[in-house]
Amino acid sequence: MPEENANAIPVAIVGGGPVGLMLALFLDWQGVRSVLFNTEETTRWHPKGSTEGARTMEHFRRLGIAGEIRKLGLPADHPTDVAYFTRFGSHELARLHMPSAGETLQKIAECAKTDQVPEPIHRANQMYVERFLLEHVKNRPNIVVRFGWRVEHLDQDGAGVRLTAERVASGERQDWHAQYVVGCDGGRSGVRRALGIKFRGEAGLEQRYFGGRMFSTYVRAPALHREFLGSRRAWQYWAVNPEIRASLIAVDGGDEFLFRTRANEPDQPPDDNAVADAMRRCVGTGIDLDVIAHEPWTAGMALVAEGFGDRRVLLAGDAVHLFTPTGGFGMNTGIDDTDNLAWKLAAMVQGWGGGRLLRSYETERMPIAIRNTEAARRLTANIGETDVDRAIEQSSPGGESARRAAGHMLAQFSEQFGSIGVQLGARYDGSPVIADGGTPPTDNLTTYTPTSVPGGRAPHFWIGEGRGQGSSLYDRLGRGFTLLRLGPSPPTVSAFVRAAADRHVPLEVLDVADSDARDLYGCDLALIRPDRYVAWRGNRPAADPQGLFAQVSGHRD
Repeated sequence: MPEENANAIPVAIVGGGPVGLMLALFLDWQGVRSVLFNTEETTRWHPKGSTEGARTMEHFRRLGIAGEIRKLGLPADHPTDVAYFTRFGSHELARLHMPSAGETLQKIAECAKTDQVPEPIHRANQMYVERFLLEHVKNRPNIVVRFGWRVEHLDQDGAGVRLTAERVASGERQDWHAQYVVGCDGGRSGVRRALGIKFRGEAGLEQRYFGGRMFSTYVRAPALHREFLGSRRAWQYWAVNPEIRASLIAVDGGDEFLFRTRANEPDQPPDDNAVADAMRRCVGTGIDLDVIAHEPWTAGMALVAEGFGDRRVLLAGDAVHLFTPTGGFGMNTGIDDTDNLAWKLAAMVQGWGGGRLLRSYETERMPIAIRNTEAARRLTANIGETDVDRAIEQSSPGGESARRAAGHMLAQFSEQFGSIGVQLGARYDGSPVIADGGTPPTDNLTTYTPTSVPGGRAPHFWIGEGRGQGSSLYDRLGRGFTLLRLGPSPPTVSAFVRAAADRHVPLEVLDVADSDARDLYGCDLALIRPDRYVAWRGNRPAADPQGLFAQVSGHRD
């Protein structure tokens, strides 16, 4: 039982980055109260990842904030291309064309009703998204915000977890008692260390370019757009020549960029002069450069924790998987962790989840962490180990030939920036809370094949002629489980409804009479989990609906 002087709450979240913020919002959406601790007073104002994947954008849509997120980042007409140059002031070698934010919205408005990407990828720097999420969290009724507080101690027993938190600025202390605690506190997670859980995997990748210790430097460089890139705008720029290889990411579409370079000396701190020199070599001439801040990172990192928690204390995000930034999978995989975890925590707090439900979190998410970290590492190796002819900058037939060859090679890297299979194709096959139901498509990192085989993301469908909020199948799914009745003549499901009610499992029934939707799913009935994954499918109600709901709610294998 909680101590009388303790603050009692269902879930305590340690770490207020995007993963912790989204877990709090998912729990709020489920009607579950949480407290969110973060050592810093606010989110950090330094550029990080700039990719909100399609799956993450679907999560934002469910919370009603996708439209606001799409207003963040680059101007609506700014291309999100990836462009490769010998130097930023010289030859363009290749360009991977991708739509601006405005073009993306137009494509959504014109897409087919069975289109699988209702919320395409968006490019807004993580610092903008984090700041928005924090302000949104502050206005949610079920979230207690404790930014500027450090969790000093936690201790769990069969009844819950006791925490002591300290306000960093004043030393004030508070005792809390939570039913569950989730550590979303990053790669150096204190919660993970308290549990004695270690990382395993590849700590880095040593190669000539984009390998080992790297620096991401936040810079202001007005001359870049004005004199060199204004007519060749992109979201990400690469300098590729025999002397240097580095990338530059547009932060605001104007003067601000994130400049990524390899450290000259692995054990030395970043040096402003070295960064300015690297920029000179990327541009081909010296330019005025205002260095705002540096952030070190390691290319080729692919680390996954040995466990995702212990009893009432769970872990998510960088606390359980560390990525190289290549591909933009890190934050997105972490947010997907919380989507999987939040509804299971809600089930336990609300009393309808069984003892196996929380254990399925690690069973389902650890293979995805291994899959995604390895995908990011492979992409890092691809771009870091490519060679270019030393004649590539020459004004000669040999130089022209070298540039054509390099352009052809670089054009093959589009999978790094699309990777829709990584974003939407994660599956939970073999999970104890997923019913058997067929053979899924082969996993492919660059393509996504919709399927209703249980264990994968529910195939998407637009209902009616509209393409706005309320028109997506995902907009119609409930906070609990949803049973889809598909096509013009689906069977009755009264036994299903009774079985769910008997077990207090929240269930809504959604009729989708469209024959195309039925053809897409290939079945008359599909049971969709709160995280929009297919839990069961069939052409007639399950023979043992009580047993099915016992399984999917974690009461039996």
